[in-house]
Amino acid sequence: MIRTLYHGWLSPFSREVRIVLGEKGLDFDMVVEKVWERRPEFLAMNPTGEVPVLVETEGQVLSGAGVICEFLDESHPKDTLIGSDLLVRAETRRLRDWFGVKFYTEVTRNLVDEKLYKQFMGMGAPDSVAIRAGHENLGPNLAYISYLTERRRWLAGENFSLADVAAAAQLSCLDYMDDIPWPEVPAAKDWYARVKSRPSFQPLLEDLIPGLKPPKHYKNLDF
Repeated sequence: MIRTLYHGWLSPFSREVRIVLGEKGLDFDMVVEKVWERRPEFLAMNPTGEVPVLVETEGQVLSGAGVICEFLDESHPKDTLIGSDLLVRAETRRLRDWFGVKFYTEVTRNLVDEKLYKQFMGMGAPDSVAIRAGHENLGPNLAYISYLTERRRWLAGENFSLADVAAAAQLSCLDYMDDIPWPEVPAAKDWYARVKSRPSFQPLLEDLIPGLKPPKHYKNLDF
């Protein structure tokens, strides 16, 4: 059987896994999982009811972006994304947590979930307070990306890593919603342009969510 990724529209965690699968050159199918429907078959695979979930070629079920990405990196160790040095691995994990927890909670959840997922889940109008908080929190987080990229080739060091994957996955969702003031953050923009140019990232630029088109610059590598 071919490995299958259960993912969600503009789920940054699903996008992390897609990028890593691309970096490793692995074939996979994708299934959009509407998590708000609480499908029993999906809950049997992941009782939390959250994406991403990856079903491996021999039927093993893995859930959670961090778990899946490290599993893929360890099981296909060529061109490691976690790093071969102990301190680099620690820094990669620290930054992966920064974007998967802090950035997501402060920014992505307040913008993408409010603007997009509330509509799909029938949870009423977006919360303007949450959206305002998301925009206010975006600036300092983008400044931190700029700080890192002005001092390192990639976020965690000299090599592209799971830290870059996590950060770019979050930003790609916000960019689809046209929420990033790119002219104000040239260093972060240059770093993101390098990530966008990677073959593993290209499929994300082809995404099209029903009823919601991305801005014109979203697919442009020279934006």
